Amino acid sequence: MKKQLPVLNTDKEAEDFIGQADLTEYDLSSLTPVRFEFQPKERSITMRLSEPLLEAIKEEAGRSGIPYQRFIRQTLENAVHPKR
Repeated sequence: MKKQLPVLNTDKEAEDFIGQADLTEYDLSSLTPVRFEFQPKERSITMRLSEPLLEAIKEEAGRSGIPYQRFIRQTLENAVHPKR
């Protein structure tokens, strides 16, 4: 039986834990991958969408746990650069 991850309340606690822990001893099955955005966003665009489409996008983004504009950007990136 693997150990449960401890609750870490600060960045310092997390850094200390990661620096000392052997993560192979912990149950990581409940973790979800997170995609970080490192590139700056220099340009903006304006799009006109139907209300039903925008509502569907917002619902899907909510299920994914991300803001809807990031969801749109990720969807466009995946269409242009699949498997990144």
